[in-house]
Amino acid sequence: MAENDATTPGNGATPPEKSTGTPALTREALAQAALRVLERDGLAGLSMRKVAAEVGVKAASLYWHVRNKEELLDLLNDAIMASAEPPPREGDWRAQLRGYCWRHRRLLHDNRDAAKVVAGRLAPGPHVFGLLEDQLDRLREAGFSDAHAALTTYLLSSFVQGFVLQEQSPISAAEAGGASRLDAVTAVRDRFRALPVEAFPNLVELAGDLTEPDLDVRFEFCVERILDGLATLLPPERR
Repeated sequence: MAENDATTPGNGATPPEKSTGTPALTREALAQAALRVLERDGLAGLSMRKVAAEVGVKAASLYWHVRNKEELLDLLNDAIMASAEPPPREGDWRAQLRGYCWRHRRLLHDNRDAAKVVAGRLAPGPHVFGLLEDQLDRLREAGFSDAHAALTTYLLSSFVQGFVLQEQSPISAAEAGGASRLDAVTAVRDRFRALPVEAFPNLVELAGDLTEPDLDVRFEFCVERILDGLATLLPPERR
């Protein structure tokens, strides 16, 4: 029987970078390196090769710790959430969940392409564990059933991540081509107003309402309506 290949990950062999005297890599070091590459080059520019260069090793050394780019993104997901701070336990459940939404949105804006990394990714690590535990504890304490508490964590994260993905995406070819968002929105508003009123009376009359509110106003409206809906799941005295 042939001996195990000493260069195969998972067989107990010593990683190459350790045997050559280079400090051993850790998954945390890789996650931090990936964060730096993400901030510098964006998600489209993130690669195993660039992360390896960031920590001063060859790309092959990374495969002792992550099998592919998707596993690297799992690490990156948790690293992004490391800077998330839960809102204070002050006020009622609505105030606390409202704080979660606004803080999560700000976090995703503060880290380049963070929404693209975390949206739809359920790859909990130690930082995500802590946030989920805290949020679930508040929801159950507020009186939500176990099922509703679990579903609410999904609802809030999905909404915020989806909202940020939309606000960070070009709204039209004009903006993608270099026009300012204000100019692009103004063009859409003017197009609504120029429609034949007999065919599109609502679009013509509500052109300003559809295009003028800024994204903070839109976000606030959505969050408050979500909270209104969640309140119906609680007994009247706890809403």
